[in-house]
Amino acid sequence: MKAIVHHSYGSPDVLELEEIDKPVIGDDQVLVRVKAASVNPLDWHYMRGLPYLVRLYSGLSKPKRKTRGADLAGQVEAIGKNVKRLQPGDEVFGEAAGAFAEYVAASEKVLAHKPPNISFEEAAAVPVAGITALQGLRDSGQIQPGGMVLINGASGGVGTFAVQIAKSFGAEVTAVCSTRNVDMARSIGANHVIDYTLEDFTQNGQSYDLIFDLVRNHSLSAIRRVLRPKGVYVSAGSAQMGDWIAPLTSVLKPLLTSLVVSQKMVPMLAKTRKEDLVALKDLIESEQVTPVIDRRYELSEVSEAIRYLEEGHTQGKTVISV
Repeated sequence: MKAIVHHSYGSPDVLELEEIDKPVIGDDQVLVRVKAASVNPLDWHYMRGLPYLVRLYSGLSKPKRKTRGADLAGQVEAIGKNVKRLQPGDEVFGEAAGAFAEYVAASEKVLAHKPPNISFEEAAAVPVAGITALQGLRDSGQIQPGGMVLINGASGGVGTFAVQIAKSFGAEVTAVCSTRNVDMARSIGANHVIDYTLEDFTQNGQSYDLIFDLVRNHSLSAIRRVLRPKGVYVSAGSAQMGDWIAPLTSVLKPLLTSLVVSQKMVPMLAKTRKEDLVALKDLIESEQVTPVIDRRYELSEVSEAIRYLEEGHTQGKTVISV
């Protein structure tokens, strides 16, 4: 089968389309014929081996795992003997290591049936970004109906899901994005949109019950100024590349601040669970959430797709058609 592999860390140029063996599934796994995948910041973190803490898991001098990709949507071709919930022929979406390939072995625990009202490409856009948004708002942020919620970085992959998910909880949503994304943010349901090139949300006198920060471009003191006394600040997103300390300080600073203030400051890291994929499936089927697709690339063009992602101007998700 064809798959995207890399034998060293570096720029998108290290990614190559190669012929490799089809994966052999374990007793608790399924073999999925991949129809579509999507790119995420974690793909270029592992591709570059940055920040350096990534290498403690992925390999110090070169990657232990040669294949890349996580998000996927496709069709089940075979199942392990312990798999009960899925059958060959089922259309699924979820997460599996090495998703930039024609086939992938995936655990049944991180797959769900694909929503029938969206395409494979749209379904592949959902898992990592959608789950990050859902867990960030619902679990870490304790979002409440009628709450004032601000999404900083509302036009990216996680942000476009966050705006819609927050609306599904009955919140009043303020989206922060650039000029080119203002209309899109309104179209997906934001009650208010702040163009950060014209206005600083920490300086306009508004306050919020929940701030979901995907950019982390303001100090915690500035954030606290617009966070209500019992408000919650949830931070997610990429740490500074090439730094040993930045990933640690981005976690420790909010936690330490929470010890001395009434506001809750929560760094979060999402974990893919079948139950949350099902929750997202329900939101998509009820048309409360629709994946936003920016660009589409072929499997042979994954390097170009990640290069575009690195530029930081993606509107929604960038997907790979396999």
